[in-house]
Amino acid sequence: MDREKLNVGLYGLTGCNGDQLTIIHSEDRILDFFGSANIKSFSLAKSDNEDTELDIAFVEGSVSNQEQAEHVKHIRERTKFLVALGNCACTGGVQAMMLGAKGWDKRFRQVYGDHFFSNRTPIESKPIDVFVEVDYKIPGCPVNPEQVLYCLAHFLRGDKKPTLPDFPVCAECRWKENDCLLLKGILCLGPLTASGCGAICPSHNLPCMGCQGPVDEANVSSEFNLLKEKGFTTEEIKRRFRIHNGSGMMEPLKKILGVL
Repeated sequence: MDREKLNVGLYGLTGCNGDQLTIIHSEDRILDFFGSANIKSFSLAKSDNEDTELDIAFVEGSVSNQEQAEHVKHIRERTKFLVALGNCACTGGVQAMMLGAKGWDKRFRQVYGDHFFSNRTPIESKPIDVFVEVDYKIPGCPVNPEQVLYCLAHFLRGDKKPTLPDFPVCAECRWKENDCLLLKGILCLGPLTASGCGAICPSHNLPCMGCQGPVDEANVSSEFNLLKEKGFTTEEIKRRFRIHNGSGMMEPLKKILGVL
């Protein structure tokens, strides 16, 4: 007997839509994706979107205004399982790199002025788990399409906890026999960043920027101290740590510095 198709929705908040585009650009498998589930909402790929009950909701982007906060709560209320898709949803992304630091109102006004928004109520950008319960996270900036399709296959067959790699980018560097950029005095976040990208940046002699999100049990203090020894300033290190992972680095940095 065939398994009944699940109702699935994909949504975007504040971000570049890169995670949804990654799925759309998987041209050889996108039709299988649409055929394996009832896609009730996916505004980048279809126009007949429905505001209905869901089995799984994928949400991309951070929450940057009160209206988005209400929207993600509404999605949560009508879905059984909610997946944060990409770094903006998981940790707040680039727009949340200063999350928790003082002066958000001032920085916001410097960019937008005092009367920019008439139909939105801006707030400091935050990951979606600040507002709703998140059942699973798929990190990346953008997400790795192979990881998304792997997780989707598990979700559709009823396994809600697929396992993503739990080792750092450094492992992928070693497999590719790349020279270690840290040994060259380059500020690389490979030891702190979850694998899954194939070490694409270090393979082109570019430092890892952390766009796959923090690896579980990342030794942030050890990396921080190593970079200090190599002559980088506290501000340089802090900024690089937070650029893709605002909320993911808040607590480790608090422990190291005492304040953000």
